[in-house]
Amino acid sequence: MEKAFDLVVRGGTVVDGTGARAFEADVGVKDGRIAAVGKLAAPGAEEIDAKGQLVTPGFVDIHTHYDGQATWDTRMQPTSWHGVTTAVMGNCGVGFAPCKPGDRERLMRLMEGVEDIPFPVLTEGLPWNWETYGEYLDSLTGRRFDMDLGSLLPHAPVRVWVMGERGARREPATETDIAAMADIARQAVEAGALGFSTSKTLNHRTKAGEHTPTLDASENELIGIAMGLKAAGGGLMEYIGDYMDPAGEFAMLRRLVEQTGRPVSFGLAQITERPQNYRVMLDKLTEALDEGLPMSAQVAPRAIGILFGLELTLNPFLQYPAWAEVQNLPLSDRVARLRDPAFRAKLLAEHGGEKVRVIDLQDWGKMYLMGDEPDYEQDPSQTVAAIATRQGRSPAEVALDHMLSQDGHGVLYLAFANYLSGNLDVVHEMLSHPAVAPGLGDGGAHVGTICDGSFPTTMLIHWTRDRARGPKLPLEEMVRKQTSFTAGIMGLNDRGVIAPGHRADLNVIDYDGLKLRSPQVAYDLPMGGRRLVQRAEGYTATILAGEVTYRDGQPTGALPGRLVRGAQAAPTAIAAE
Repeated sequence: MEKAFDLVVRGGTVVDGTGARAFEADVGVKDGRIAAVGKLAAPGAEEIDAKGQLVTPGFVDIHTHYDGQATWDTRMQPTSWHGVTTAVMGNCGVGFAPCKPGDRERLMRLMEGVEDIPFPVLTEGLPWNWETYGEYLDSLTGRRFDMDLGSLLPHAPVRVWVMGERGARREPATETDIAAMADIARQAVEAGALGFSTSKTLNHRTKAGEHTPTLDASENELIGIAMGLKAAGGGLMEYIGDYMDPAGEFAMLRRLVEQTGRPVSFGLAQITERPQNYRVMLDKLTEALDEGLPMSAQVAPRAIGILFGLELTLNPFLQYPAWAEVQNLPLSDRVARLRDPAFRAKLLAEHGGEKVRVIDLQDWGKMYLMGDEPDYEQDPSQTVAAIATRQGRSPAEVALDHMLSQDGHGVLYLAFANYLSGNLDVVHEMLSHPAVAPGLGDGGAHVGTICDGSFPTTMLIHWTRDRARGPKLPLEEMVRKQTSFTAGIMGLNDRGVIAPGHRADLNVIDYDGLKLRSPQVAYDLPMGGRRLVQRAEGYTATILAGEVTYRDGQPTGALPGRLVRGAQAAPTAIAAE
């Protein structure tokens, strides 16, 4: 006899994604959707005992770069280890479609520089069985994943497709160019894009130092492209900027919304050189929200930081002459040389360039030691500089010894944004804003320098449970922020809420036992490419469209994830059987 439900999650503490107070209930699933929530007598074909645990909607990560990984892999790890059941890629204006064959290397070089994905990994991994953006989506349609994936149309490939070398050189777009880009945007949304992304930050450039093609794009160009979205009747604009003139830049974003009717989501952080600019953007966002304009910001839920290590892209000695002698050695041999007293003395006696782009490799007063259970809000008394002063040693010695720990796997953490005051109070301020969403995790990118696909776990353990250096944030609100709120920003209104009719994307979480582990290096990209991964403990089950994809952090083999084409309407409630 057929069971009433395919799956019942029994007796958990339901945090339903709406912001409402948590409550104890069973959740019944049928045909990939939530069929009932309450005290359910009817059995399920499968049951999960969630007593004493949280039951949340699956998390929706709106800022990833799995554009390449999705073409060769089925598991969007590390993001899927952290309760994420839907991710949006194509952010920051970079990606691989549309692309003419002659421009493939250019786009791969741009992605290598902007997102730290090694060129050999991309040349080996990308199948290039597309030219147009619609063909790129078609190439993903038959693939299966451990989460759903949505995609934004990235500006840089569009500009190069339309303008060729002129676009790459950042020349002004003509009216004809803009009309062609707008038409591509219209077609992309009609094919299933969730919107369009662009970048106007100096930080985004190729490994050779060339700026992203979109850096100097005019307001007319952006408005023209947004008009393409309007013509298609959907899609948002995602924007990354430097906010040198925050009031002026926000005014431009506001005009985009007012003239096209399309929503805008922009990245936001506190930058050391311009520490008050984020607050100008927040104040302007409040005004826009009060006037009903569809605008939101994406904020990292911890400091924006860079990881340093002996097998990572960066370390404090990267530009020392002695480092060049060991940088290409296998890690074990490198460690042996660095432990040799003579070589160690030679290295520590040298000096080298202090910066790689905007990153100060020896900013000891902002650099922290990362332990097995990483603390992302350490007191400034725990910086490398402070430790060195207490121990009567040089900061370089302290840094080197930590990187040599764990057989050369020790990691340093440089907190360079959102941490000017030595705590996360500015992040608390930003996350408390009603139009701010967690984002900027960049899963799938920065594979040798950053591992922030773990942001969803930080949202729970740090902000709702463990924070000791300032006020916490409500559990129900932090769940809402990364479920129904992020889903709604992208127009994915069929998920993010535990209620009948919604997709059965769920997490069962051992809240008391939830913890992050330190980032580790894996060599599992194409060509044996290196990447940082970070696991969590405490996710009892992650469920996608009613199928359990992970149990206790381990994959079950189920791959119900699909490419999501376009906005999804809010469901009509269905009655329990």
